Amino acid sequence: MNKNLSLFIGLRYAFSKRENGYLSFISAFSFIAMALGVMALIIVLSVMNGFDREIKQRLLKVVPHITLKNSNGLSSQEVDKIQQLLSNKQGVAASFPLVQTYAMASTDYAQQGLMIQGIDPVWNASSDLAEHMISGHSEKLQASEFAIILGSQVARRLNVFIGDKVEIILPQVSMTPMGVFPRSKRMHVVGIFEVGAQVDASLAFMHQQDARKLLRLGESYQGMQVQLDDAHNADDFIEEVSNKFSNDSEWQSWTESMGALFKAMRMEKIVVGLLLAVIIAVAAFNIIASLVLMVSDKRKDIAVLRTLGARSDQIIKLFIVQGTAVGFYGIAIGGILGSVIAYFVGDIVTLFEAITGMHLFDPSIYLISSLPSKLLFSDVLLVIFFASMMSFLATLYPAWRAGQVLPAEALRYDQ
Repeated sequence: MNKNLSLFIGLRYAFSKRENGYLSFISAFSFIAMALGVMALIIVLSVMNGFDREIKQRLLKVVPHITLKNSNGLSSQEVDKIQQLLSNKQGVAASFPLVQTYAMASTDYAQQGLMIQGIDPVWNASSDLAEHMISGHSEKLQASEFAIILGSQVARRLNVFIGDKVEIILPQVSMTPMGVFPRSKRMHVVGIFEVGAQVDASLAFMHQQDARKLLRLGESYQGMQVQLDDAHNADDFIEEVSNKFSNDSEWQSWTESMGALFKAMRMEKIVVGLLLAVIIAVAAFNIIASLVLMVSDKRKDIAVLRTLGARSDQIIKLFIVQGTAVGFYGIAIGGILGSVIAYFVGDIVTLFEAITGMHLFDPSIYLISSLPSKLLFSDVLLVIFFASMMSFLATLYPAWRAGQVLPAEALRYDQ
């Protein structure tokens, strides 16, 4: 009992002495770096999640959640039958016929590849499109007028505006006495839309009857478009209803049609996360440096503890606790501050703009009025776990060195 008491007093004495200024500075720097790294990583990941959510919400207002294509086409009667069937399904917001094709838009200034989608003013999709019109009106798409609505980036590249003419070249050919020529139609621009996403540079709308004439579909349609109450259920919905249709039907969700964009966004999030994780790695290296210096500074104290009966594993555990305490305190502070700032970052930016009179996000340029953010518990948990592992691993080598200190060697030259 006396031996254990002496060992406890020795442990308290060895690590209760005030560290020198240099060690204190390195420990404080490690604490601050760890807190800043965790905080920055949580905030940046939340902001990227916010932009991801914002882009998806905007895309899903003009892009169909589910597309059903039939290789043989669908007659008006078949369309009505499918609409009635889908209307009885829970979660279906709307369904309407599909008419779309890839084409080349050409002017005297430039050419631009795009996808043309047929739409009708009486369809629900028309009201969603109307919310994103920056010039003109979607109601001006009338049958037999061969009018077109372009995405903002398409219009900018073609250098056209309302009332200008655009030649649409289809991936089909016409046989004439002069030879074989690609089918084309001259159309006039009646509107420009902008959602602030990829579709602004690749999508155009025209009246569905005009689109069917151009594609020579007659009275048939290429398939169906389905809008859901919750677009994230698209894949589950396809799995549920696809077996009730013929093998000629091809189903595609928005996650497949826009898959390249979302893969790029996920990769961007991973790369940015890895780059910011360097801050946490720097903090971990500082923990290693502070512990190595502490071991050198306290060799005499370690030797005294060993002579009092402390085992090597006890010394190792003591230095692991000492090192991880610095990291864990930084992780706790950084996690709390990062979560709070990430949750209120939009309000913070708005307040800063109100105080300074600056506009960090001009809606006319960035299409957003405030910084979007979406705090995910999984991201916070991942950052904290990574930082905790780095803090723990950083203590192993210095703690092992401390456990290898021999009392006789440490005290031999001590005065």
